[in-house]
Amino acid sequence: MRKPLFLLLLAVVFLCNHDLYLKMDTYFLQPDQQATLNLYNGTFENSENLITRDRMLDASVVAHGKRTPIDPAQWSDQDSTITQLNFTTGKAGTYVAGVSTKARNIELTATKFNNYLEHDGILDMLQQRKDDDLLDQPAVENYAKHVKAIYQVGDERTSDWNTVLGYPIEFVPQENPYAKYSGDELTFQLLLDGKPLANQLVYADYKTTAHSHSHTSTALNASDNANEHYHGDESHSHSHYEATTDENENSHSHTGGQQLRTDANGMVTAKLPKDGLYYIRTIYMETTTDEGLTHKSYWSTLTWEVTHKHDASTHTHNHDHEHEDEIPSWVFWLGSIAIIVVLFFIFRKKTA
Repeated sequence: MRKPLFLLLLAVVFLCNHDLYLKMDTYFLQPDQQATLNLYNGTFENSENLITRDRMLDASVVAHGKRTPIDPAQWSDQDSTITQLNFTTGKAGTYVAGVSTKARNIELTATKFNNYLEHDGILDMLQQRKDDDLLDQPAVENYAKHVKAIYQVGDERTSDWNTVLGYPIEFVPQENPYAKYSGDELTFQLLLDGKPLANQLVYADYKTTAHSHSHTSTALNASDNANEHYHGDESHSHSHYEATTDENENSHSHTGGQQLRTDANGMVTAKLPKDGLYYIRTIYMETTTDEGLTHKSYWSTLTWEVTHKHDASTHTHNHDHEHEDEIPSWVFWLGSIAIIVVLFFIFRKKTA
């Protein structure tokens, strides 16, 4: 392959985009602490494009029963890839942050659209195209992304975690994520236009961090091995990357981790096997007869952090007694004093 063509293919990969995540280095913060919310527009591990401010229909934080809009001027850009919000935390509690973007259109060839459906886990639509004998038909998709993060400030857990932000699609946990620990499970309800979305494919995964460790032997395929693929978006090209080999196709999959499906009430339960940064994601797609369009899609992610439980039940060592078979310290000190006294008299006798 010629070098210019190779560079062009690399440009297609890196100028395109995929999922949107609200991500933090840690979701455990202290009151009045400096912190950063990152908008990752690409994958959970790497952001490739910025989110321009005019794309944000809503950006807000919910805490202690109050929803506060985020001033667009508060956002900044880092390295032309990550949109950031630097802020100071408030008082202790469980916080919810959200961003909802305006819809955009993307036009795709039949092959690129089919590959995108497969690699991004929109398998129901891919099956529908197969059943309707439409795999050779191109697509014009209208898509928008709606993302949330839940983080914990201090030790006090408040009830804002189950706030419904009113986005076209969103995950709502059924318990406070910070009342759950590694080895537990957490149930979410998936809402579409405020109503439970049944029988929807959902993916959940996690990334361990440098300070993560686990007290459970349960293991899943973590996002350490998650694969990448990109969806045209935001401030760059609106094209999909089309894999040219089976190896490339596999390396651009977003369906690692847990593959789940909502029940009749839109409920889905994710396992939390280890400490780490977690996400749950879905793309709901439907066909449409709107002028100029063939499909509409609604993207949703939610991120949070999981740690192990720290209490007496998880520890088997009593540090007050771990040296109980050794010589007591008072015996050591009494013996030391006695030796000093003896040496003092011996030295005095020799110098007399």
